[in-house]
Amino acid sequence: MSLFWCIIIYGDIMENKLRKIVNILKDSGKTISTMESCTGGAIVNAITNVPGASSILDFSAVTYSNDFKIKMGVDKDIIDKYTVYSKETAREMAKAISDFTLSNYGIGITGKLGKRDPKNKCGNDNQVFMCIYDKDISTYIDFDIFVDRDNRRDDKKEVLEEVVNKLLSYLEK
Repeated sequence: MSLFWCIIIYGDIMENKLRKIVNILKDSGKTISTMESCTGGAIVNAITNVPGASSILDFSAVTYSNDFKIKMGVDKDIIDKYTVYSKETAREMAKAISDFTLSNYGIGITGKLGKRDPKNKCGNDNQVFMCIYDKDISTYIDFDIFVDRDNRRDDKKEVLEEVVNKLLSYLEK
């Protein structure tokens, strides 16, 4: 099979998963929001590419700086204790955005995509921490991956795949 057809099929699979997520949320009357850092809004962008996404998403935030994470509700003490690149910060981001938007689910993403951060020297390069927060039952789904593709776009795509797969699996149970 040619690379062209592999890309088309892959795109259709991801699109179908995102459509399922939006439909599950719509059918259950639930909402979602994201607070993303290293992905620069890739998750919310993918969700909003699905027709009807406006019924399940009102607001999301891209918070590159620690200051804006804190302004959006992330506890400064968590960042100071665990670093901005940690499971704990991803959890805080997911919960803070869910609380801010009053959404049922919040997604928090923080990490490094192949670039050293002079303001935050701690943490592993190419490690991304993600969390899905379910406000209705106060549950956190934590996961992380190491990405090391040739470019940031491919790293973001890998993170997107991971989040979509985890979220869909969680919603379908």
